Amino acid sequence: MAAATSNGTATLTLPSDTQILVVREFNAPRHLVYRAWTEPELVKRWWHAKRGTVSSAEMDVRPGGHWRWAMVATGGFEVAFHGDYREVVPAEKLVYTEAFEGVPDPDGNASLVSITFAGSGGRTTLTMLIEQGTQEGRDMIIQSGMEAGLQDALDLLEEIAVTLS
Repeated sequence: MAAATSNGTATLTLPSDTQILVVREFNAPRHLVYRAWTEPELVKRWWHAKRGTVSSAEMDVRPGGHWRWAMVATGGFEVAFHGDYREVVPAEKLVYTEAFEGVPDPDGNASLVSITFAGSGGRTTLTMLIEQGTQEGRDMIIQSGMEAGLQDALDLLEEIAVTLS
């Protein structure tokens, strides 16, 4: 029998004019949540958030390594993000840039994303801080519908993590 999941339970707050904070608890150990976040074949199973098909999940998970995720969204258009890893502590922390390829100067408008994976009693609390250069940039992310997509993606990530061993 599969472990119960915590669908739709991520909380999103705005701690400053340029930050988005997301906190989500998973019913899976942190090494499995981390694994689902950092293995390309697993990312392909959750990142689409039921809004398309992941066409690419390239990842070199190490400081200085590059990543790129792309999907063909429902409606036939491509959505892609890329960035560079700044800090990697396996099963504990990821810090990376995240550039949306659908805006002018994606790298100049990239966010800095810091994720921590804290484990206790077979559960994981994921804390994600997204830092944008401007309030306008942060607000554009919020207005894009990212919260609903993130909720759905994190639900799928948990469904995958609870099945790993």
